[in-house]
Formats: sequence, structure tokens, C-alpha cells
Amino acid sequence: MLAKRIIPCLDIKDGQTVKGTNFVNLRQAGDPVELASMYSEQGADELVFLDITASFEGRKTFVELVRRIAEHISIPFTVGGGIHELSDVARLLDAGADKVSVNSAALRRPALIDEIALHFGSQVCVLAVDAKCTEGVWKCYLNGGRVETGRELMDWTHEAQERGAGEVLFTSMNHDGVKMGYANEALAQLSDALSIPIIASGGAGQKEHFRDAFLLGKADAALAASVFHFGEIKIPELKSYLCAQGVPMRI
Repeated sequence: MLAKRIIPCLDIKDGQTVKGTNFVNLRQAGDPVELASMYSEQGADELVFLDITASFEGRKTFVELVRRIAEHISIPFTVGGGIHELSDVARLLDAGADKVSVNSAALRRPALIDEIALHFGSQVCVLAVDAKCTEGVWKCYLNGGRVETGRELMDWTHEAQERGAGEVLFTSMNHDGVKMGYANEALAQLSDALSIPIIASGGAGQKEHFRDAFLLGKADAALAASVFHFGEIKIPELKSYLCAQGVPMRI
């Protein structure tokens, strides 16, 4: 079995790391370069950087900040936020990103996924999905969870896979920041339905939640933010715990 991945996430607003609950009530969480360097040293498998207001504010991602972070880490680095066209992807890859995450722009123009996969390879294209479950139906949202699209989670992720997305980063808006566990049922459905890796996001509060995301949700990777930023869970301890629980990890 392939090793599972632990991925800290830097949600960036105005150049600073922030964290909220259910996508609102943001608070400061530290300097992004310092956090990134610490996670790389602690043994994180990858790092995700999301410029969470770039699409809403209609601007590009902070390229200089991406470059500074890339200089301080030695792990795979995914960057998202404000990516609308191939030139945006090229600029971020040149700044040191290994992959890009697309969300709002891909929902508005799904051919963007095809273009990224064709020009840079599927391994570069991560489809980020912010979805909320209402009356048993998972609907996808635009602009950092501000606008419902009407697209259903399973339908949209399947289309994205067919278009060439290499991974799906699924964030449950219901679970985000609540620290009560990941959306394991939806994760398992995604894992069973798709052939590309699924990254779980939204809901980590304790080590058991990561275990359940892997064993119950069948996720390939688990992403978290505040539990790492505020020192509630240390990555080396988390990995040791998961290994003891039978989850394959790179130690």
C-alpha cells in the first residue's frame, strides 16, 4: 500500500496565514514562511498554499510570497488562488510551486483543467472543491465558499478527472474548522468513484480524525491547518501514532 500523506495548509489573506471556522471568522495564525519552513523540517509530506481571497478580490496569487516559501522548503508544494489561465500556472511553477490548485476558475471554465493537464501534465493539476452538504446533497461553491454553483460533488469531480485533473482536494465546508472529524462518508464515496488520489480537508481536531480519514474515508492524504499552526498536534507524533494504527506513513 502506498504511504499516506500529511499536508499542512497555509490559508493566506493579505500575505498572512489565517484560519477560520466554516470559512468565516478568520484569525491570524503566523508568518507563512516560518510555518512552511517548520513543517518541512518536521516531516510534512507536502505543503499547500491557498490565497483564499484572490478569486473573490479578482487578483493574482502573491507570487513573491510563493517564491520565498519555496526557497525554505524541501517538500512538494501546491499553490492555489487566483489561477485563471496557463500564464498564471507558468508564473507559479517558475516561482517554485510543484503543483497548482484550481477551484473557482475551473468551475466557471472547466476547459482550464484540460489546458493545464495538456501543457504541464496531470500531476500538476489539483482540483480543489469546496462543498457543503444540504439535505443530503453535496453542492460545490465558488469564491472561497461564498457562491453556490449548483454542481454536485460527485458529478463535478468525475468530470474533472476525465478532463485530466491529477488529484482532488475536497474540503467539507460543514466540517471546516469545527475539529469534529473529516467528512468520511463523502470521502469514501469519492475514493470509490474516482481513480485519482483524494486529499481530505476540513475537520481535523485530534489524531484519531486523521486515522479515520485514512481508514474509513479511504483518503490518500489528509490536510489540516489550525491543529498544526497552533501546535495542538505535532507532525512527527501524528505520524508515529498513525503508523501504530496500521496507516502506512513516511517517517
